[in-house]
Amino acid sequence: MGGPSKARIDKAGRLLSTPPDPLTEEYLELEDVFDTYRKTFLPKLTELTSQIQFWLTNNGEHYYIAQRLKRKPQILRKLRRLSARLTQLQDIGGCRIIVRSNRQVDELKDFIEKKIAETEYLNLVRATDYRPRGRDDSGYRAVHLIIENKEKVIELQIRSMIQHYWAESIERTSVIYGSHLKEQEGDPVVIKYFKNLSDIFYELEAGRQPGGHAQVELDTLRRRAEEIIEASGKGKALGTFVNDDIMRTLAEKERSSAKGINNWIFVFDWNSGSFITWDIVDRDPDQAADTYSKYERQYPAEDQLEVVLIGSSDVSTVRKTHSHYFGVAAYDKVLESLQDSIVGFSKRMELDVGARQILGVLARRRFWGSKKASEDTLRNHFCKDVITFDGSLKSLRLKGFVSTEGGVSLEIKRKSEIEQYL
Repeated sequence: MGGPSKARIDKAGRLLSTPPDPLTEEYLELEDVFDTYRKTFLPKLTELTSQIQFWLTNNGEHYYIAQRLKRKPQILRKLRRLSARLTQLQDIGGCRIIVRSNRQVDELKDFIEKKIAETEYLNLVRATDYRPRGRDDSGYRAVHLIIENKEKVIELQIRSMIQHYWAESIERTSVIYGSHLKEQEGDPVVIKYFKNLSDIFYELEAGRQPGGHAQVELDTLRRRAEEIIEASGKGKALGTFVNDDIMRTLAEKERSSAKGINNWIFVFDWNSGSFITWDIVDRDPDQAADTYSKYERQYPAEDQLEVVLIGSSDVSTVRKTHSHYFGVAAYDKVLESLQDSIVGFSKRMELDVGARQILGVLARRRFWGSKKASEDTLRNHFCKDVITFDGSLKSLRLKGFVSTEGGVSLEIKRKSEIEQYL
C-alpha cells in the first residue's frame, strides 16, 4: 500500500499549523500523517549526504558536513508564515557543508553541480546565492542548492565559516531572546544589529575593511540590543557551558557503532542551557524518524525544549555544524563586539578534517608529553580511516600541536589550545 495522498499530507500541514482547541481525533490522526511524510525524506537525505562525502574524500579542502530533518515546530511556523502547503516545502531534509572561505563556497558549488550532472539519479532543481545581498532583511548569507534525489527534494546549504558563525549566533540569540529573529520576529533594533553584522562580515570576506562609522554603529546597536534582550526577562537562567564530557561520551558511543552516517537525537533545554539527553539512534531511517517524532511529543517546544535529529559520520562535526548548542552564554554575553566575532570565527577551521581526527585519537588515548604512540600504530590502527594521515600529521607538527620525536604525542604546553579544537 502507498502512503497518504498529497491532499491528506497538505491537510495535515494546515491543521497542525493552526491546531483546534480542544484537539480533535482528526488532529491526532493527521499528526501521524505528518510524521510519516517527514520520515520519507531521511533515506534519500542520507544517501545524498553519503554521496557528497564520497565526492569530497580526496578534494583536499577543509570542511564540515552534517544532515538534519527539519524540526516540526520550524515546519509549522514556516507553513503559517508563508501560507504554504506542506508538500511545497523544499527544506524538510537538509544537508549543511561548512568550508573556510567564500572562494571555497564558489568552488564547492561548481564542483557539486558538475558531479550532480554526471549522475543519472540526481537533478539540480535550483541554485540560489544569498551572499551578495543577504536574505530578506535578516542578513542570512549562504548558497542553497535544491537537489532532487529520486522524487525527494533536499536542500543543501554551503556556507563559509564566517557565514556559519553569523547564522549560529542569531540562532542562539533567538532562543535566549524568545523571538525568531531570522523570521523577522523581535525588536527591530536586535534584527538590525544582526543585519549590520552580516554586512560587515561580507565586507571582511571580500577583503575590504569596514569603515569606522559602520563599526561605531554596530557597537551602538549591540549595546541597545543587549538592553532590549535583558529587559525581555527571558534567558536569565542561561549562564552555563556544555560540559566537554558530552562529546567524549558521544565519541565512545560512535566508536562502538558501525561506520558510516549515524543518526543522533539531542534534546536541549534552553531554560538551563544544557542537554537533557542525547543518544545514537537506529541507523534505519524509519526507526530513527519514528524515534524523532516520539521525542518531539515527549519534549514539547513550548516548554523551551528542542529536539533535533542530526546525521553525521563523525559526531565531533556536530559541535561545528550546530555550535549554538555548545557553550551557551548568559543573555548579557550573547552579542559580541566585532573584534570578539573576528577572534571567534578565526578559530573555527584552522585544521583539516584528518588533523582534527588525529588530535581526537591522541587526546582520547591520553598520548600527551612523554606517553607516545608509534607513527605506524597511529597510521595503521588508531587512525586507519584518516585518508589524509601523512599530510594532516605534518600540519599538526608544523603548528606545534604534536611532537614526532621517538613517537607521536600531543604537546603538553599547548594543551589548553589543543582542547579548543576537541
